[in-house]
Amino acid sequence: MDSGWLTLSTDLLPAESYELGLWGTCVVQELGVLECRPYDSLLGLPPDIRLARILMCATLATSLLGISFAIPGIYLVNSCKGAETLREKRTLKMMGGLLCFAAGIMGLVPVSYIAHLTVLRFFDESIPDVVPRWEFGQALFLGWIAALLHFVAGSLLITSCICRQDIPCPLPESVPLQGGHANPELSPGRRTEYV
Repeated sequence: MDSGWLTLSTDLLPAESYELGLWGTCVVQELGVLECRPYDSLLGLPPDIRLARILMCATLATSLLGISFAIPGIYLVNSCKGAETLREKRTLKMMGGLLCFAAGIMGLVPVSYIAHLTVLRFFDESIPDVVPRWEFGQALFLGWIAALLHFVAGSLLITSCICRQDIPCPLPESVPLQGGHANPELSPGRRTEYV
């Protein structure tokens, strides 16, 4: 089950606390027993949880796509058998950086929106003080950290493409494993064997 986006603990039952996630609700007992129940249907969810679920799935897909573009664009990775140019690698790295940056934005939106609604509901004066209120769960903090890391990764990938654009830097040539020898001193005709 997913970790809780929101947590709730009451004075009436101090041995139990509740966690609200994107895929279900869990009851955490004092002895560490966790009992979770998934949501029945997508259409029956509150709009904020439905939006957060859709955006977090899109964030995950975008970040995986960004990684799949960025890894072949790294300078020391030879991903294709043919000759790769530095321009192609820069393009792949730039696309990976832009996708990581977009994933950071898409991940930040639902986390911040849920946090904003939680703060508004927590300080709502129309609700009596005896009613327990939802508070931030650990998934919100993990979501903010993940969005920050996406921004850092995207910024590093994009700035590495911009800063190194004017520096001519040839790609490393592949060393043949069979056939021709790169060093003439190691060719079979120049070897001397001692008996």
